Amino acid sequence: MKPRTRLQKEIARLSKRLPQISEKQEAYAYRHCFKHYGRRSAKGIIHCTECGHSWKEEHSLADAICGCRCPHCGMELEILNTRKRVFRNNEYYSIITTCKQYQVIRFFFVKAHFKIGEKAKYYITEVAQRWIAPDGKSETVARLRSMSLLYYDLWSEYSDMEVRQNNQHRVYDIDPRCTYPRQRVIPEIKRNGFKGEYHHILPYDLFTAILTKPQAETLLKAGQYAMLRHCLYRSFNMERYWASVKICIRNGYTIKDGSMWCDMIDLLQHFGKDTNNPKYVCPSDLKAEHDKLVRKCNRQRGKEQLEEGRKEAKRHEKEYRRLKGKFFGIIITDGTLNIRVLESVAEFAEEGTAMHHCVWSNKYFLKENSLILSATIDGVRIETIEVSLKTFKVVQSRGVCNSNTEYHDRIVALVDSNMNLIRNRMRIKKAA
Repeated sequence: MKPRTRLQKEIARLSKRLPQISEKQEAYAYRHCFKHYGRRSAKGIIHCTECGHSWKEEHSLADAICGCRCPHCGMELEILNTRKRVFRNNEYYSIITTCKQYQVIRFFFVKAHFKIGEKAKYYITEVAQRWIAPDGKSETVARLRSMSLLYYDLWSEYSDMEVRQNNQHRVYDIDPRCTYPRQRVIPEIKRNGFKGEYHHILPYDLFTAILTKPQAETLLKAGQYAMLRHCLYRSFNMERYWASVKICIRNGYTIKDGSMWCDMIDLLQHFGKDTNNPKYVCPSDLKAEHDKLVRKCNRQRGKEQLEEGRKEAKRHEKEYRRLKGKFFGIIITDGTLNIRVLESVAEFAEEGTAMHHCVWSNKYFLKENSLILSATIDGVRIETIEVSLKTFKVVQSRGVCNSNTEYHDRIVALVDSNMNLIRNRMRIKKAA
């Protein structure tokens, strides 16, 4: 792409002045970007994939667990028991440096080719550069990419490094395998709180955030790293939580989990609590407080759903009485178990909520050939029974969460032995 703005023209010019990667930087990439293997043969011969040297192992168990060091090149090796002879791998490597007043992050595509008995071959190509101005504006210089539906980073390695238009394309959000330890940073980034640690944030994201977002700068300086990560990698309105964040900072409280803490603040606001009060926003046990509020919210929603169910029940009550009113009053008992017909749609809502099954949600009260009974002991629900009004058989009997209780067989047998009570109600109605 042809540079158009003053910033793009200057960056295109400066990009050509960047030095080539040094031998020391290359060596660091080759050593730290890849796992280096020692391939063990069936005869106990270890082959170093780095230098091609072979030797007879002495401590097979220790080598398998801890790895070993090649006696020829000194490389730490991970031992593999395999017949494979060729290993290939690709990784990204970065160098963080400066050029004039710009912060520059350079990305290299590194290839490794290992073959048993031969010295390892490495290839390194610079594929992208992220340029960041002191005011946080940025541009990308990169090579062309091949078109693909599955891969973004099929770099055309012989194309020119040019300013690219799509500065925010995800292909440029590279997370390198390793970064060269000697780094240079512009004064503006140091001024805004950067002290050499990235706190599991990509360097480009961290640098641009603290240069353009005062809230991100504040979070970094205050040591609220979890909240900073959450702020950068989640789409939400930070203003909604900022007053509470400042309360945490003022009271020396460190947020350990940004996502969980924001959820807790949402729940506190839902219940009308004061989110400017350290008592609520600075809990000693964040997870315990979060879970307590979640349980309270679930109970509230359960009550709301039950109330909605009762309102819906009123609309179906007349139809249910027409279909099943003739069975009301049937009670089956053996002295311990008490089984009765559910006599209102509201009771279906209560039964389904208490037993955590679908007798209410699937509207069994409208099924013409089903009769629903509830088995209890001392008023405690045990199982819900469905009887077919065509076959006069127990179709199913379910406890909490559709499980069978220790009383299951006894309940089914008791209903079967008293099925004549249901048959008689059917006959009475027909005779009438």
